[in-house]
Amino acid sequence: MDTWFLTGASRGLGAHWAEAILERGDNLAAAARDVAALKPLTDRYGDRVLALELDVTDRAAVDVAVTTAEQRFGGIDLLVNNAGHMLVGAVEEVSAEQARAQMDVNYFGALWTTRAVLHGMRSRRRGRIMQVSSLGGLIAHPSLGIYQASKWALEAMSQSLAAEVAAYDIHVTLIEPIMFPTGLAESSPQAAAHPAYAHAREALYADAARSGFVPGDPAATAQAILALADTPNPPLRVLFGTHGLEALRTEYAGRLAGLEQWDHLSRLAQG
Repeated sequence: MDTWFLTGASRGLGAHWAEAILERGDNLAAAARDVAALKPLTDRYGDRVLALELDVTDRAAVDVAVTTAEQRFGGIDLLVNNAGHMLVGAVEEVSAEQARAQMDVNYFGALWTTRAVLHGMRSRRRGRIMQVSSLGGLIAHPSLGIYQASKWALEAMSQSLAAEVAAYDIHVTLIEPIMFPTGLAESSPQAAAHPAYAHAREALYADAARSGFVPGDPAATAQAILALADTPNPPLRVLFGTHGLEALRTEYAGRLAGLEQWDHLSRLAQG
């Protein structure tokens, strides 16, 4: 029996994952901003659930929550950083407060929980850390720049972390969901639209349509995350959903072509 620590456990993908984790017999420290939303889990699964009211941007509260879970269950085997929101808006449209809040939740929130579990995982010389990123952690689209910047930061930190903790048999995996109807956009802050950037919002939806993305089944992701947890040597990155590989091939081919086209300036800069 493993013990999981899951943020954003009350809705969206996290709600499906919480149910699947408990259904298979594991323990779960379920964290959410609204702890009342976790009552159905505690009613159904009893002592195998530790419901935690948690704002992941509060570093001290994160430390307390992780310590509480470790004391209750004897340690955390798997951390899933799922809490987050998706700010929609062009770079100039987004307020300073919105930009900071986006980074605080999506990047720093995951950083604080990751740091909080590492001591215990290193001591036991085993553990799994799953970071819920996005296809947008690998590609940037107009009108999602601040949201995707938070995911790009998560990607870099997690890739470095994976190399740092591999010696302790701690595995880090970035989960890259593509398109799932979870209500994330509807429940997230939106920047005040400026007519100067109407074309950017149109380009965002055009890019999605052109890529052929089809909404996936959120419930199906639960079986995928359990399979990932049971994989002896999990990948650093895994896409959840289809058509992501095609989009990435186009993205990276374009990056390399652009760098090769301007290699003469690279050589000029070398001296």
